[in-house]
Amino acid sequence: MDRLPDPFRDARRARGVLGLPTDRETIPMILRHEDVRKAAKDWRTFSSDAPYRVPIPSEEHLRSVRQLPIETDPPLHTDYRDLVEPFFLRARQPAFVGRVEAIVDRLLDDALGRDAIEAVGEFALPLQSRALTVLLGVDEAEAERFIGWGVHVFHHGENGAEKGQDLEHYLNEQFDKASVTPGDDFYSVLARATFRGRPLTRAEQLGFANLMFAGGRDTMIYSVACAIGYFAEHSEAFDFLRADPDRIVLASEEFFRVYMPLTHIGRVCPVDTDVHGLSVKAGDRASLCWASANLDETVFPAADEVHLDRRPNPHVAFGFGAHLCLGAAHARTVMRTLLARLCARVARIDLVSKVERVEHTTAYDRPLGYESLVVRLQQA
Repeated sequence: MDRLPDPFRDARRARGVLGLPTDRETIPMILRHEDVRKAAKDWRTFSSDAPYRVPIPSEEHLRSVRQLPIETDPPLHTDYRDLVEPFFLRARQPAFVGRVEAIVDRLLDDALGRDAIEAVGEFALPLQSRALTVLLGVDEAEAERFIGWGVHVFHHGENGAEKGQDLEHYLNEQFDKASVTPGDDFYSVLARATFRGRPLTRAEQLGFANLMFAGGRDTMIYSVACAIGYFAEHSEAFDFLRADPDRIVLASEEFFRVYMPLTHIGRVCPVDTDVHGLSVKAGDRASLCWASANLDETVFPAADEVHLDRRPNPHVAFGFGAHLCLGAAHARTVMRTLLARLCARVARIDLVSKVERVEHTTAYDRPLGYESLVVRLQQA
């Protein structure tokens, strides 16, 4: 197997921390698996009560609402999460899986009928956009608008602030409709929800919905494209998976571990804090580096190799602790369904061309999937 690039290896082994300079502060990135999980559970020291500043870079200029529940701490976070978690768990239901399977099959019909496809824009983006309509409980035609936003609703292309305003306008339209003609969709659930004995405010409704779009699109698009790209460059791995589809669950988790779409996530330190030898002033941030934790060789033997049958696999691709990703069930359903249908319908995936994407910062350069990935699928 090819070795995975690990820009954090040396710093993780030496001090367990890497400083990321920004205009406002130097953010200590916590790198070791054990340290990341410990910090993720210590919300009093590493707080998420930081509107717009949990993402890195921060998003004050991209949105006007606090994302919920991710930008709150317990017990407020717990109560917000309890409000919406049952909706997200619909992704485990057979009917949900069946609709996602139908979406994958339609995309494969198209891909198998063509000489080649660009897997990011012509497969991964429409797959997640259409699967998101299933999760939201809205008409699949809405996916065309989502596709038009590109890979990320804020950060894909130019004019992120304008795209953020467009998203907020769209969401307000959906909540206005839901308040007049409520149904069983995501917007209607929030429109009629009560929180601590009162209706949700519009800002709270927008906070939940903003996170759904800003945090739940590019992550899965990245994961889907990387899985396809890996098989295109490692035909033996695709043969291994096709030989025993029971390996799909483990393979999905390994793809999530290796191709961690979110490098790190911010936490604010309420008081002056020492983070593995780096000082953080009260009100400044540290970060939990999921990408480094997932490559920690003290936890994952041969961590820089892809093992589609890896077990155990205690990755933190969906976070850890109270803030475990609400979309995890959806992500797992999409990935497992994709792998199952690829195994059933595709004999081989060939790489035609690729343009790799790299996350450039002053502290590290991290490979982050593909700007473009052209592949050819052969019918099974």
